[in-house]
Amino acid sequence: MLSKSPRLRRILLAYTINELGTWFGYVALALGVYDHTHSAIATAGLFVARGLLPALLAPVLVARIERSERRGRVAWLYLLEATLTIALAALLWHFWLPGVLVLVTLDGAVAVAATALVRASATRVAVADALSADERNLDATERQAQTEAAQRRASAALNFAFMGTFMLGPAIGGLLVHAVGGPIALLLDATTFIVCAALLSALSTHIEQTSEDSIRGRLRAVLEHLRAVPDLRVLFICEALAIVFFASVEPVEVLYAKSTLNAGDLGYGLLVAAWGAGAAVGALVFAHSVRRPLAPMLTGGTLLVGLGYLGFAAAPTLAVACCAGVLGGVGNGIQWPSFISAIQQLTPGALHGRLMSAVGSLNALCPAIGFILGGTIAALSSPRVAMVVAGFGYLPPVAGA
Repeated sequence: MLSKSPRLRRILLAYTINELGTWFGYVALALGVYDHTHSAIATAGLFVARGLLPALLAPVLVARIERSERRGRVAWLYLLEATLTIALAALLWHFWLPGVLVLVTLDGAVAVAATALVRASATRVAVADALSADERNLDATERQAQTEAAQRRASAALNFAFMGTFMLGPAIGGLLVHAVGGPIALLLDATTFIVCAALLSALSTHIEQTSEDSIRGRLRAVLEHLRAVPDLRVLFICEALAIVFFASVEPVEVLYAKSTLNAGDLGYGLLVAAWGAGAAVGALVFAHSVRRPLAPMLTGGTLLVGLGYLGFAAAPTLAVACCAGVLGGVGNGIQWPSFISAIQQLTPGALHGRLMSAVGSLNALCPAIGFILGGTIAALSSPRVAMVVAGFGYLPPVAGA
């Protein structure tokens, strides 16, 4: 079990603290940029800056770090994030938008790389602990089963931490910004990175490479693996589509809650909380399903998210919309770790870090496309139509899964 492994506990604690602090920074920057510019375009530029270039830089950074035999490389990434976040706090005090966008771009690349390395390390440690704890002489089939179960347990634990911070982080971040201001919230975010660096100061992320041991060679190994495993390519394409449609709802939710449902600020908060609560339930479901086949869980989770959006589109009242949000959140809590576990099962352990950076790149790049899609549809028609498009947009990923 994860709770019996001190190394995994440290990794999981660092991951949780990092995700929670990231929400503080996310909320502080979004509100700070909007308050200083009163421009939705400038605020959207913030998210684009955090997505486009980091999506290209993060895999290169991961490949470079995995070459190093020195411990604590992830800790240095977290210390770099702390430094960049402190600089962002200063730029919110004396606001300068170009500087904010440059620092957010750099921070985005470091954040994607650090998260990918932490996820890969958690899986690697979980597998090593599980196999060392089993004193039997395992044949190949038993060893593979033990490996996959350990990977699923690690993914479930990280997913539960992620969904928990997803439920609590935005609310705490909003309260912090309201109480002490955006710059102070960013300084607290920087403090969380320093704590993470301390927790992971001894973590090794070195991966041996028997073929060409250059950054280019390590990246080429990932591309060759993607070419050799068609199912992996299909998973990435389907998840990219899913993320686009998932993100397309985000710029519409406020307008949907306040204008379409006439629910006000409180209604918007309840809608987000309902989705977060459902996601926490979904995370628990996945955590108790480590021996079940992944394909039905991935398909079912994706379908539930789509049905949640269609429920938003049809909901006549806030109460009905919240029920739809819980349903979609459950799907979200099941779908994402199922996708991560499927990627890991189709990939050798030595490539997990670089594949996780590719997943992080999807998460950085695809939302920028989704924001544009959802905002455009809502502007040309209505929030309900944007929800319908998002709901039916999930059907191709369901078929692919």
